[in-house]
Formats: sequence, C-alpha cells, structure tokens
Amino acid sequence: MTHSLHPAAQKGFSSAAELYQQVRPNYPSEIVNWLIDELKLQSNATAVDLGAGTGKFLPYLKQVSTDIIAVEPVAEMLEQLQKQHPEVKTLQNKSDQIDLPSQSVDAVLCAQAFHWFANIETLNEIHHILKPEGHLGLVWNQRDENVVWVKALADLIATFEGDTPRYHNEQWKQVFNHQFLFEFVSLQFFAQIQTGTVENVVSKRLLSTSFIAALPPTQQQELKQQFEHIVFEHTGKLAHDIIDFPYVTYAYHFKKLKP
Repeated sequence: MTHSLHPAAQKGFSSAAELYQQVRPNYPSEIVNWLIDELKLQSNATAVDLGAGTGKFLPYLKQVSTDIIAVEPVAEMLEQLQKQHPEVKTLQNKSDQIDLPSQSVDAVLCAQAFHWFANIETLNEIHHILKPEGHLGLVWNQRDENVVWVKALADLIATFEGDTPRYHNEQWKQVFNHQFLFEFVSLQFFAQIQTGTVENVVSKRLLSTSFIAALPPTQQQELKQQFEHIVFEHTGKLAHDIIDFPYVTYAYHFKKLKP
C-alpha cells in the first residue's frame, strides 16, 4: 500500500515552499553533537534526510557526513532544496517507496516531517534501507508554549488544523506500538531562539504552516493581522520590531532491531 500525501502537505507546501525556506527556524547547534554522539554518525556514514523539505536540516548533517541523500516528494520543496544545496543527492520519493538498496544506509533522519508519514509501511521501508546497526532520528522544532503570547498564537492556529497530522497530538507515536522493527533509545531536548522582526519570525512563519498556507490568500492576510495583533497585545511590539521567538527542539533516537 502506498500512502498519498495529506492534502494540507501537498497544497500548503507546494504553494509556500519559498516562504518555508525563508522563515522557518533553523536547528540548535547542539544537534550536530547529537548526530555524532547519539546516532554515531561518522564522516563516511551514509545518511538519508527523509521528508527533507527545503533542506533546513542539511547544514547540520553536512557538518558530520559527506554522503547525504535528501528524499522529498513535493517537487516545489525539492526545487528550493536543490537551489540551496546543489551538491546533495536527491530523490523525489515518498516515504514508503525509497529508491535505495536494502541495508545501504547508516542513519535516517526525519526533521519536522515524521508526523506526515507515521505509518507501518514507512517504518518497514526505513528498516529495509538501514544497515543492521542503523539508526533512526526524529527531530522537531516546537514553539515554546510556556510563553503566554506563544500559547495565544498556538490556540488560534489550532482552530484551523482539523485532521492535519501534527507533532503535538502525538498520534505519530502509535506506529511504534506493537512493532518489532525499531527500539526507542533516547529523547533529548534543546532550547533555542529565532530572532527577527515580528513579521518574519512570527506572522510569516505561522503562514508557512501547512494548513494555513493552504487557505485562500485573503484569509491568510486576515490571519497575519491577527497574529501581529496578538503579539502587540502581549509585548507591545509591532510588525517591524525585533522579537525573540522561543522554541524547544525534540530529538528522538530509535535503533533498528536485529531480526
């Protein structure tokens, strides 16, 4: 069974690929040591960035390995990736149909992506391409909702998400129940800040959310004004003012089980 892309991913990411590349936060520098120490990546390791999007995670992988394959199904996202990282090998594949040989990969990384394809077919495919001692890393940047104005923004966005797969509802974890392909090893947390204008790191960042980007342009502009109004109410900052947007990065490590 081959899973089709969720409509929010197909429409939202194809229409907002360039915006995604411009406004999404990067990852904390500590993630490089996590790749080395936790996932045991070495310079000669073959690593797959699955659901690579526009390539936001590639600068961190490139600090560790020179043999990287970026896999992404949405053509517009892949086009942005290739502009930023022309030297990286790419495959326009879905997560359950990866054109790589069996047991050919040391690690698979899914950054800001696994919730879109958290199904047993994908786990089987990842297991298939990983070497016997292979590693699976799942990484997400999440807005720090312990901050009052960030929580207010999250509450507004939540009214639009519908059945869109998200990290925070933890439904993606269900695929690891009653399976004998991977074992959970560890979870690490990293704090980081994205600094920029309110317009760039708050309102435009939120407009790059899949199900928001899939809305009609007029509705998106209305939401942009609402996002900026919420920030002003809580912080007194206007769209052109500089703000620190707090994030928590979650890094999960799974290891391939032996037969």
